[in-house]
Order: sequence, then structure tokens, then C-alpha cells
Amino acid sequence: MRIVELLLDEESLQAGIQAISIVEAPAIEEDFVALKEQERVELKTMDEDKRLLLGAALVPNKPIYRRSGDDEYYIYFSQDTVRKASELFFINGNQNKATLEHQIDITGLSVVESWIIEGEQDKSKLYGMNLPVGTWMVSMKVHNDEVWNDYVKSGKVKGFSIEGYFVDKVEASKQDPQEDKAEEQLNAIRAIIKKDLRTKKGKRTELETYKDYPTSVRNNAKRGIELNKKVNNKCATQVGKVRAQQLAKGEAISVETIKRMYSYLSRAEEYYDEGDTKSCGYISYLLWGGKSAKRWAESKLKSLDKI
Repeated sequence: MRIVELLLDEESLQAGIQAISIVEAPAIEEDFVALKEQERVELKTMDEDKRLLLGAALVPNKPIYRRSGDDEYYIYFSQDTVRKASELFFINGNQNKATLEHQIDITGLSVVESWIIEGEQDKSKLYGMNLPVGTWMVSMKVHNDEVWNDYVKSGKVKGFSIEGYFVDKVEASKQDPQEDKAEEQLNAIRAIIKKDLRTKKGKRTELETYKDYPTSVRNNAKRGIELNKKVNNKCATQVGKVRAQQLAKGEAISVETIKRMYSYLSRAEEYYDEGDTKSCGYISYLLWGGKSAKRWAESKLKSLDKI
């Protein structure tokens, strides 16, 4: 099935998000949290009249199913597009624009807080949310009694959904010789789609994960992160950067990820020059765990009869 990246048309006056809609079934499939005073422990000055909704407006690399006639496809937004869209939303002064189910303009709703999740310590964790780095979070104040009582408190609406103008970027086919950037990104999204499809069919979705890779893999990833910072993080795709964070922290990874690790490290080894620590070929290779990660991944896949 076709996968299409949506981009901002920065030359268009209508580019970006024009409004945020409160809906029953948000396309990003992430519910917001209706917050009461006693639940917002970090805002101790709030009183009982404060009514806020907290949730994700856009999740990066989240495949969103779309259908136009007989054409079925998925769309997604990159981290960079999510950040730019969140900024443009306020630059254009759209924080007071809201709709109900994308059909009715409603007043009395304002986005009063906005941030991008930068790491594991994000405050969204306080409300039981487990969202990826790069997610655009918003807090919306509801000072419309009808909306609050008839739709929020009743549970008729469960999440945010954006309204805006973007342009399509057709699935890339050109490969980067150092790191198959488009392919790695799309492979990650395809894996999410496959998991979603298994869930919808009622099949078992729990995947076995492993974290028994050697310490040298973690150290290589940490070294890659340090070197990448020195060159303004210009090396590797977002997928590679996220993988490095996982490995550096010693997190468990799935068989699918181990396969991608072995595949990438096998292809990119020719660009790995130990004498050139500033090159992206060297840094990207370390971000994926380096030579020790390749050896471990190959051994692990063989032991699982996956290679």
C-alpha cells in the first residue's frame, strides 16, 4: 500500500494547521486527557473553574490510514514537519480556532500551552501517556460550558485532530549510498502498519525483544551520539538517531529491529573509516552500534533461525 509523506508548503499563505478539532476518533489515534484541578499537580494555583484538555496534536512517523474512492494509502508527518507545523500554528495566530468533528466551528476553546516531547522525562508521562520523541503536545482550555458538559464530560469526544493544508511527497525511491535514508524511514513506518493490521485482525501482537547485546554496542552508540553533536547532528536519519538512543540506554529491541540493524551495518560497512571520526559514514555506523553490533545481530539472527 502506498505511503505518502506530507510536507508544509511554506510558500502558501494557507500552509500548516488552521485549527484543532475535538473528535470522537482522532486520526492520530491518541486520546487526550481531560484534566481537573486535582490532577494537574504541577499547576497548584488552579481552581475548580479551570478546565483543560491535554493531548497529542501530531505524532511523528505515525501512519494514518486514508481512502479516496478506491485509492487506499497511508500518510505520515516527519519530526521536522511536526515541529514546523506547531510553530506556524502560533505564528499565524490560530490558537483560538477550534472545530467539533471537523464540521462545526466552536468558540471558547484556546490552546494555552504547546510543546514538543524532547525525551523520556516529558511531563506527558505524568498522565499515563507514552508518546514518541517529536510529538507535538497541546493543552487546550475549554471555557465553553456546552462543549465541556455535553462533549468532554460525557465522553463524546476523545482526542484532537488537526485541520490544515499540506502537500504530498511521493514515496522516495532514490537511495543514499551512505545510509538508505528514505528506505529506513519507510521500513520503520511499514513495521508500524503491519503491527496495526495484526492488532485489527485480533492476532497476537506482543513481539519478543532482546537486550543482551554487549557493552561495546552501547559504548559505540554513545560515542556516535557525542560525535554527532560535534557536527551539529547532521549525520544519520531520525531513525538512526533514535536507534542510537535505544542502544545507548540498553533498551530491548525487537527481531525486526535486529534485522534492520544487521542489514544497515552490512551495507554501510564500506563507508566506515576508523581514521575519519568526523565523517557521517563513521558516525552513522557507530550510532547503529558499530562492528560489535553487526557481529551480535548476525549471531542473534542465526540463533533464532532468522538468517
